[in-house]
Amino acid sequence: MFNDRTSTQSLLATRRSGKPRDMIAPGPSPDQMERILAAAIRVPDHGKLAPWRFVVVPGDKRADFAKLLHNALEEQTGTIRETPYEVIEQFAHQAPALVVALSCPVRPSKIPVWEQELSVGAACMNLLIAAHAEGFVGGWLTGWASYSPMVCQAFGGGPDDRIAGFIFLGIPSRPQDERPRPEPSDVIGVWRGLV
Repeated sequence: MFNDRTSTQSLLATRRSGKPRDMIAPGPSPDQMERILAAAIRVPDHGKLAPWRFVVVPGDKRADFAKLLHNALEEQTGTIRETPYEVIEQFAHQAPALVVALSCPVRPSKIPVWEQELSVGAACMNLLIAAHAEGFVGGWLTGWASYSPMVCQAFGGGPDDRIAGFIFLGIPSRPQDERPRPEPSDVIGVWRGLV
């Protein structure tokens, strides 16, 4: 049984998202990435379906990732002029590490797809918390590429799968800003029963 409540609370209270464009090396070592991903999959998973996949994009494959994004955008819009070349290149090459998270619902299944998608979100959150525990910052991004069938397929996704996000990991190059958080009383309540 894990009894270090103070450190766990501190870990959760200090985790924040980082901007991938502001992340610098080093990224997680292979051993650290293995621990991060092992923690990611320790989430509630009704039916034991494992409705998620994680694909690590090695640093030497980032140029291929950029080419994939260019091709997908061109197929989607008929031109790549709407999104400048530099924007795609910057997205593909930012941060030292990149993990692509896929939502892979199991069908048919008695477990609703919505519950499977919740499990994917929990897995992504565990990944971010585990990265924070290892001393890294993470940024979970989506955008047009996460909705592209071509991009999803390139990462092993099938016709019913979707990209849950591109999770960038690294070290922040500057102190991170704290973003506004909701007041607990605005988002937490106690059910008073039937009226």
